[in-house]
Amino acid sequence: MTTVAAYAAPAAKAPLERTTIERREVGEFDVLIDIKFAGICHSDIHQAQEGWGEAIFPMVPGHEIAGIVSEVGAGVTKYQVGDRVGVGCLVDSCRECESCKAGEEQYCTGGNVGTYNSIGKDGEPTYGGYSEKVVVDENFVVRIPDALSLDVAAPLLCAGITTYSPLKHWNAGPGKKVAILGMGGLGHMGVKIAHALGAEVTVLSQSLRKKDDGLKLGADHYYATSDEQTFKDLQGSFDLIISTVSAPLDFGAFLSLLKRDGALVNVGAPEEPIALNLFSVIAGRKTLAGSMIGGIAETQEMLDFCAEHGFGAEIEVISADQINEAYERVVASDVRYRFVIDTATI
Repeated sequence: MTTVAAYAAPAAKAPLERTTIERREVGEFDVLIDIKFAGICHSDIHQAQEGWGEAIFPMVPGHEIAGIVSEVGAGVTKYQVGDRVGVGCLVDSCRECESCKAGEEQYCTGGNVGTYNSIGKDGEPTYGGYSEKVVVDENFVVRIPDALSLDVAAPLLCAGITTYSPLKHWNAGPGKKVAILGMGGLGHMGVKIAHALGAEVTVLSQSLRKKDDGLKLGADHYYATSDEQTFKDLQGSFDLIISTVSAPLDFGAFLSLLKRDGALVNVGAPEEPIALNLFSVIAGRKTLAGSMIGGIAETQEMLDFCAEHGFGAEIEVISADQINEAYERVVASDVRYRFVIDTATI
């Protein structure tokens, strides 16, 4: 076991504080990563506050991890010391179910293992990226292309793949009209990726406050959802809407913006249940769907895609002692567009 410094929530809704945790010894197929940067995802906050149900404490959040390999197990073939690597939301899965065999480990029916707030196959809790080092099976590590700096690459491990996966699955590309609902940590990546895929991109945001940013990042159009006229003007406009919003919405209103056979795909996960009049999907043969991160192979594909198109996340780098303040600012939508912890400050 190796003792490393980390920032942990000692209990639900408690401020995070500096502590130490134990990392397992490097096994035959394990990679030891010196973490350089860790993104702060809204889901870190949901889990640290038990917004999504009972959680494991103390909790070390963080599933947007970028770093350098510092040791490899004897059986490791994919990585060597010095490689630039990342770890996303998963560190293991059953590897045997239909989903795992299809490279869709995020939908593992045998139970995948989250990077934190999860129980590993050794029966021990997993601890995430707000720490100095992490030990991960090589099959759940991805390579960060040289064209991406580690700080802007870190948020791609969740925010990037969470938007890339549904955009690819629902065939966003030339000739398709795609709306990104919400212009935050996920939404800004959705705009960049949908634009790079060749789609016509519209941002639907509560206000026009971030309009200049949206257009600069690749949006063709930008509308305020607080304006009722938006819903009249855009009725029946879109092939695909990706909702990155983690608050309850009037889904009927947003479904009305879809063309026949269009899909509204949720990647934001509200803590509360929603109400829906089913006529809003029946009329127009529309789909209300969800999507969760992506598999390991698709995450690698996404990183390579972003590198090829020359972009990472828009970030604000912070020191570890600013994590609690950053949580408050994320909840207040006061970040452009992802906080990234410089783990050297832990």
